Amino acid sequence: MSRTSPHEHLRRTELSRRGLLRTAGGLTAALALGGATMATTAHAAPSTFTHPGMLHNAGDINRAKVRVAAGTDPWLSGWNRLTANSHSQSTWTNRATATIIRGGTGQNYSLLYGDIAAAYQNALRWQVGGTEANAVCAANILNAWSTTLTTVTGNADRFLAAGLYGWQFANACELMRDYDGFDLAAAQEMLAGVFYPLNNSFLTNHNDACITNYWANWDLCNMASILAIGILNGDSSKYDQAVTYFKSGAGNGSIAHAVPYLYTDSDGYALGQWQESGRDQGHTVMGMGQMGAVCEMAWNQGDDLYSYDDKRFMKAAQYVAKYNIGDDVPFTTYTWGSGTTCASNSQTAISDSSRGQVRPVWAMLHFHYNRRLYLDDKYISAMYYDLVAPEGGGGDYGSDSGGYDQLGFGTLMYAK
Repeated sequence: MSRTSPHEHLRRTELSRRGLLRTAGGLTAALALGGATMATTAHAAPSTFTHPGMLHNAGDINRAKVRVAAGTDPWLSGWNRLTANSHSQSTWTNRATATIIRGGTGQNYSLLYGDIAAAYQNALRWQVGGTEANAVCAANILNAWSTTLTTVTGNADRFLAAGLYGWQFANACELMRDYDGFDLAAAQEMLAGVFYPLNNSFLTNHNDACITNYWANWDLCNMASILAIGILNGDSSKYDQAVTYFKSGAGNGSIAHAVPYLYTDSDGYALGQWQESGRDQGHTVMGMGQMGAVCEMAWNQGDDLYSYDDKRFMKAAQYVAKYNIGDDVPFTTYTWGSGTTCASNSQTAISDSSRGQVRPVWAMLHFHYNRRLYLDDKYISAMYYDLVAPEGGGGDYGSDSGGYDQLGFGTLMYAK
């Protein structure tokens, strides 16, 4: 399989994703951070939501099913990573509890992220392999949490839990939504009643802190949760809230704030400095997964956020990948306000902490930009093929929460 066409930055003129599906209004230009231009338009959710339509659509599932059955790589290698993971076994027993705590005394949030990984992986095994036992397991996990969980709490980290586990839980539910043994209504009610209020509170008030206090990932995971809940529940207002925030939100997760500075390297590749690049590379790569999830879910509903603002996210992913494969990238001093007083802070150099960290976020980006859009994604491609492929998922990248910040298995589900 060819990774890229050398130095072919744009092989074809692209239409907006929604434009491919239905007639839509035009875009107008406005100024963004870093001297770029940002497209702005009044957003409207799809008139009818597509299902399955979050991280995976029907075509993704069917392709994986056919390729795995035929024993074709790289899908088979991705499948083998899935079936080898302990979370994908149909014997997994849920650990549903009424109160989840992240941050402070009594933390128990590993119960939730472990069970979500198990539900998602069992759902994938059922969708791709057709095994009933995996469907039963996934449904039992989701049903138990949907009817048991009432509170997500803790210190400020409760907003991370609400964001990360909200969008992940909804994605597992989306894969199971047509299974007779799954209680979709209970899941919809729980997500809207337990997760969404925290998601909304964070994006609206940012825990009463300075608007720039929280890193991009905090916004992004809460945006992803609102978007996913909107899709699962057929709630247009929630869907629109998330997409609008991506385009023009006040916090660091909106596209212009998440990618504040743009460059072109000596080989002619466009790069975008990620907001957390001066912090560490673990959280920076996490950001690729969180923004990637938002973009993929919107794509499957007809909205092309991947290409929004002249492919600003692709420029960021190229930047992050280039640095993490060992190459140098430019860096502009990043200054922000923190706490409740907006005390000034600055980072004057990119951080090499956790440089080269492997997380299963790159397949989604490579197969979108390179195989859907036929763009030269030189650095993303190198990151994926040389460091990551084939991608695993939760349980394959360490036992702490960082190993579960993304659902993974992109080789199986996105290879084209």
